[in-house]
Amino acid sequence: MGKIIAVVNQKGGVGKTTTAVNLTAALKELGTKVLLCDFDPQANATSGFGVEKRKVKASVYDVLINETPAADAVIHTDYGDLIPSSADLAGAGVELVSLPDPHHRLKNALEKLRDSYDLILIDCPPSLEMLTVNALAAADGILIPVQCEYYALEGLTDLMSTLRMVKKKVNPSLDIFGVALTMYDGRTNFSAQVAQEVRRHFPGKAFATVIPRNVRLAEAPSHGLPVTAYDRSSRGAKAYLDMAAEIREIL
Repeated sequence: MGKIIAVVNQKGGVGKTTTAVNLTAALKELGTKVLLCDFDPQANATSGFGVEKRKVKASVYDVLINETPAADAVIHTDYGDLIPSSADLAGAGVELVSLPDPHHRLKNALEKLRDSYDLILIDCPPSLEMLTVNALAAADGILIPVQCEYYALEGLTDLMSTLRMVKKKVNPSLDIFGVALTMYDGRTNFSAQVAQEVRRHFPGKAFATVIPRNVRLAEAPSHGLPVTAYDRSSRGAKAYLDMAAEIREIL
């Protein structure tokens, strides 16, 4: 039975979708059966896999609101399987309130796919609201991307508060699966200091691999490709392959 991991941080610009997309692709290369569920209304993970949003027949919105079977929404790509998102998801938080068991609708849908995958990643929206609570209710653990910059720990207090609330009321088994240090600049002492501080806050949870600032990582989404397909020799591609290897060891 596969694990379900939510990639979450309500602070924008921390490399959340970049991490979700590139870990999915890297894990697939390493032989992992992996599914990425794009649960962000911006649908950046969907376009990051080269999927044209206007051609999507069934999205995670249909799974969540219309009870479309999750298997019917899965798109098979060269970089891993994907449940795409759509702009309709932006209003789903309001719609969920009037539906039965609103916090567990994503969980109920994804549970039926567990046996088909080693790992299901959920790319969460950059906010702590009903959609994110749904993702946390569905997940066995959370993966937190944290950028190695000045405000790295800002907002993590709110995230930890939400985590405690979800554990208490919705999903008692939820825990931190890992912390991914992103946008690491090896030329500065500051990145090293931030990384050290994050490791102190999350002992034993931060991956040994850090994700560097890398031009190829920034360019890849505009081509609809994960970085391993866009420039396999880049530092960004090598870093995500190394992090994927770490994840395989603990699955």
